[in-house]
Order: sequence, then C-alpha cells, then structure tokens
Amino acid sequence: MSFPDNDFLRQLPKAELHMHLEGSLEPELLFQLAERNGVALPYASVEALREAYQFSNLQDFLDIYYQGAGVLQTEQDFYDLTWAYLERCAADGVVHVEPFFDPQTHTERGISIATQLTGISRALADGQAKLAISSRLILSFLRHLSEDDAIATLQEALPLREHFVAVGLDSSEQGNPPEGFVRVYEMARAEGLRAVAHAGEEGPAEYIWQALDLLQVERIDHGVRCVEDPVLVERLIAEQTPLTVCPLSNTKLKVFAKMQDHNILQLLEQGVKVTINSDDPAYFGGYLLANFIAVRDALDMTREQAVALARNSITASMLSDDEQAGWLAKLDGQ
Repeated sequence: MSFPDNDFLRQLPKAELHMHLEGSLEPELLFQLAERNGVALPYASVEALREAYQFSNLQDFLDIYYQGAGVLQTEQDFYDLTWAYLERCAADGVVHVEPFFDPQTHTERGISIATQLTGISRALADGQAKLAISSRLILSFLRHLSEDDAIATLQEALPLREHFVAVGLDSSEQGNPPEGFVRVYEMARAEGLRAVAHAGEEGPAEYIWQALDLLQVERIDHGVRCVEDPVLVERLIAEQTPLTVCPLSNTKLKVFAKMQDHNILQLLEQGVKVTINSDDPAYFGGYLLANFIAVRDALDMTREQAVALARNSITASMLSDDEQAGWLAKLDGQ
C-alpha cells in the first residue's frame, strides 16, 4: 500500500467546493485593511489576533468571523481578499474554485452587494487569466437571519446575476433548519440559479433530508452527520449526492474530537461522493492542501483514495462535462 507524499497531493488537479471568502481573511491582511479603512481592532498585533483564533464550537468561531469581516469595506478590499485566496490555491494545485460569499454580513454594515460582487468577480477573472484557476461563485444566505432578509438579499443581487451561479445556506446551524428557506430557494431556482446548502455539521441528519427534499439542493456542504441515519447514507450513495467535507474545520470546531475520529474515508469507502475542502482556512489552520495532508497523516489515506477524492471534487463541481473531462484525463494518469 502506498501513501501519497506532499508533492503528489499538491500536483493532483483539485477543485475546492466549500470555502467562504470571508473565512480566508488572514490576520496580516485583516490588519492591513483595518489600517487602510481606519477600523479600530481590539487586538494589539497580528500575533494577538491569531491567538484569538481558538474556538470550542461553531458560534465561538462565528463571533470572531463576523467581527473580522468588518474591515471589508471597498471594492478593492473584496478584490484583495479574493486574490489572496487564489494565490493560496495556485500554490496548492487547485484548478477550480466555487467559493461562497455572505452578502448579508456586509449589507447590514451598509456595504452594497454591487461593491462586494464587483471586487470579488474582478479577482476571479484575474484568477482565470493569470493563474488558470476557473471559478463559479455562490451567494450564501445567513440562516440565523430571517427568510425575508434572504429574499431581500436575493432581489438586490439579481441585477448582478451574471456574477454568481448558485445560492447556498450557512451560519449557525443549530435551531435554523433548511425548512425555513423554501421560498427563497424556489425564487432562486426560478431565476436559473443552482442550489447547495450547509447541513449535518452541528445540525442533525434530518437537516440533510430537508436540504435535499425541501430546498432541492444538488450538493450538501459538510454532511458528516449523515452516518446517524443509515437510510440517508444509502440515499446519498444511490443518488451520488456530493458532500463537501471540511476535515480541519470539523476538528477545530469539535464536530470530531480529533482527526483520527473523522469519517471521511469511511464514507468514501462506502461509496458516498465525499470531497475535501478548507471551509474557513484562515481560522481553521489550513488551505486545501493542508486538509489533504491532515487526512493522510491521521487516517492513512492511500494514493488511490487521494485520487478518488480529487476526482470527486471535479465531478461534483459546476464545471461543464467538457471542462471536467480535461481534468479527469489528467487524473487518470495518476
């Protein structure tokens, strides 16, 4: 049995399907943007801020995440944020990204969706032109806010429809089930938008059923608690519904006590279409390659499993069949 070294994992063509742009805000850039925009921070230094990146659960993380997002104010800020992430992707061998952005995090501070989308989209276009990284952008609703707020967000964003291809659902999962967002997902589908949703991270397996049946999503973000319902696991296998799993995030937020407890390779071997992703890499200790390495080190991931996970990331993406075929041909040679 052979285990992949870091270079092998780096050169695998990989897609990242679960990453929040605001969650890639490294302390160094956060301080730089705070100074640029005259935002006072409750931390004396980059090191002090990095020390604060210690969380015991999802809500602890979200509290500091939303605080950090306050430095993002101008189109250039959103460009710089996105470009910094794409440079990390290039170093990790990522060939395609489908990042989330959370417009409500910023509109409630008076930052228009147009400002956000213009900066993000300009960086993604440069990522394609300069780094050969393709992309599809996902507008994500905050589930701790009301569905009416989500609907208003969608309506504000629709004039800029050419910049994003899908909608998602994130933020505090406990007590905020997918069933509360049926109308806004119906509206999004009517506009030709695709659909994904976070479910089964801290919330129960029932939330995954709701996301599939009520929101009619094509991918489940996280989904690791599917194992609590064997019937659900069988459905995920039968329908080949992708799960965008985030190993370092799951251990940082205590979904699993340690990486050795993670179920991603167990799910892979059962036939579930799992993928590896970084979620909020600035906060959770690593970008995509670091997540692959962590899984290898803790779970003895083989070369064959690494290729299968990379293949899943391509086939679970929103790339066209022709675009997928090119990357799959490269993976066939591994």
